[in-house]
Amino acid sequence: MRKSISRLAASIGLGASLLAGSLVAPATAQAEGEIRIAEQFGIVYLLLNVVRDQNLIEKHGKAQGIDIKVDWTQLSGGAAINDALLSGSVDIAGAGVGPLLTIWDRTQGRQNVKAVASLGNFPYYLVSSNPKVKTIADFSEKDRIALPAVGVSVQSRFLQYAAAKQWGDKEYNRLDKYTLAVPHPDATAALLAGGTELNAHFSNPPFQDQVLANKDVHVVLNTYDLLGPNSPTVLFATEKFRNDNPKTYKAFVDALAEAAEFAQNDKAAAADTYIRVTKAKIDREALLKIIDNPQYEFSVTPKNTYPLAEFLYRVGAIKHKPESWKDYFFQDEKPLQGS
Repeated sequence: MRKSISRLAASIGLGASLLAGSLVAPATAQAEGEIRIAEQFGIVYLLLNVVRDQNLIEKHGKAQGIDIKVDWTQLSGGAAINDALLSGSVDIAGAGVGPLLTIWDRTQGRQNVKAVASLGNFPYYLVSSNPKVKTIADFSEKDRIALPAVGVSVQSRFLQYAAAKQWGDKEYNRLDKYTLAVPHPDATAALLAGGTELNAHFSNPPFQDQVLANKDVHVVLNTYDLLGPNSPTVLFATEKFRNDNPKTYKAFVDALAEAAEFAQNDKAAAADTYIRVTKAKIDREALLKIIDNPQYEFSVTPKNTYPLAEFLYRVGAIKHKPESWKDYFFQDEKPLQGS
């Protein structure tokens, strides 16, 4: 007998313990020399793995004459990440462009949250084990699509973007009723094992590559086909943290740029770093094959984020229309040249 969705949620865990940290009361503002960073799951966060492994924030802090204490936490889903940032639990948030645009829109004139940098360019796959689902138009009540956060995650926003292209803007959220919030590792395990009502997953690497090892799983949608090469995942912060901690903030930005150069130029070492830091149970050669894909680019420069921003404004998901990508990215000492 197939498990019900409620039993699925209970059996694989929706990461409640991971989300709990986002619900606490606002923490005391951090002083210069302290930074708390929240990341999620997957290769798209590899730059943060490199920063952590090589103590790059500490290194660049010392170059400015300060010692920096770095605290790392891992959450699941853009909603939890946004809650953590706004509650004061973290200073730097890692999530998709979807959650960024939501929090940028809602904090204008208050916390003024903007992106610090991209984490690179990667195609995201929507996969399914239902042989009848060839395109998004084939999804029905029989299907359940796992993604990090319903309605707000970048995967959810990509699905809405695709639905709008398929059926028109008025039905952009047509497929939302089939989605379910499940952390990537749990959704991957469920789809590989089968036997649950969860039969689709809008994922990211390496989870999407791992689940395709199941011969019954196939790609329904590739985000590069939808939008072209783009930066799906970014890091963002409040204006207050950036202004009150200029040396710490600069050390983080410089550390991230160094990590991007390292990862892009030495994929083998980057693979080793990912396995060492995340303790992921993945074969090294399989991982290296994934990140050596020429479509993968480790870079702090955002690429092709604006089409999603314009879409979200057009359908009313955000109230403020950005005139360009620069409206929701901080422009620092070395301005980004993105899109």
